[in-house]
Amino acid sequence: MAIIPTVKCSDILRSVDFYTGVLDFEVRRAWSELTDPGFAWLTRGGDVLHLSSHRGDGVFGQAVVVDVPEVDALFETFRARGLDPSHKPDSPVHQGPLDQTWGTREFYVDDPDGNTLRFTRR
Repeated sequence: MAIIPTVKCSDILRSVDFYTGVLDFEVRRAWSELTDPGFAWLTRGGDVLHLSSHRGDGVFGQAVVVDVPEVDALFETFRARGLDPSHKPDSPVHQGPLDQTWGTREFYVDDPDGNTLRFTRR
C-alpha cells in the first residue's frame, strides 16, 4: 500500500518549476499542459507526491515529511539552486539542518504556497 500526499498549489506551473528545479523532484505525469486548474504526479527517489491546483484538493499550509538519507548536503544543494529561507528568520529549522530531540536530523522548506516539506533523516 502506498500513501501519497496531494499538495495544494495556486499556480501549477510555478509549483512544478520549484519542486523540480530546486527540490530534485521529477515530473512523472502532468495533466492539463500545466495550466490551472492542473495536476502533476511527481517522483523523488521512487516516492510519489501529487501537486494540484484543483478546487477541493488539499489545503494551503500543510506539512509533508520527505525521508532522505542525508540532509546536510541536500540543504546546501537546495541553497545553491536558489532556496531562500529568509522569510522565516525565527525558525532555525528553516535556516539549516538541526538535530531534533526526538532523534531526527531535519530542515524545513516552504514552497511558494506556504506548504512545508520537512526533509528528515531518521
